[in-house]
Amino acid sequence: VTVRIVDPDTREPVPIGETGMVLVRGANVMLGYLGRDDLTEKAMHDGCYITGDIGRMDTDGFLFLTDRLSRFSKIGGEMVPHGAIEDHLQDCTSRHDRAFAVCGIPDERKGERLAVLTTLPESAMPEVLDKMGRRGLPALFLPRKNQFVHVDALPLLGTGKLDLRKIKQVAMDAGRQEQGADA
Repeated sequence: VTVRIVDPDTREPVPIGETGMVLVRGANVMLGYLGRDDLTEKAMHDGCYITGDIGRMDTDGFLFLTDRLSRFSKIGGEMVPHGAIEDHLQDCTSRHDRAFAVCGIPDERKGERLAVLTTLPESAMPEVLDKMGRRGLPALFLPRKNQFVHVDALPLLGTGKLDLRKIKQVAMDAGRQEQGADA
């Protein structure tokens, strides 16, 4: 199997050690969808299968998968990782149970913006936001107070993993309600 790490937008190779989209090619990897050139075009690049994974390769040739491309938002041209933001937010609390789920929703100005579902009470948010602001993260990684949606429970699949579709739907519905309230 051949593995390539490329920039998600340009599909140009990234240097060893840098994070990018993982492409694979090999005898055990599909060549495309039979009779579906449209699907093949979306799933393949330069004879390689687009895995949808984000990762990096070290100098010894070890592959480290770090996230899924679907778990990123493109905000003002920058890739913003949902999982990393969730981890940082969680670290800013004393809770052991998962309290945050991040997704991207459409934004007219920047293409996307973050939305964060949380089970924390609103009274806990000032402290969490203060701690996040002191972590040295890029500004795009710092959700604003109005980007949080308070829920009783985070949507989960039967497997216990986050239900990403439901999370996005709840965030979109909350955004529409907020816009309606502003009118």
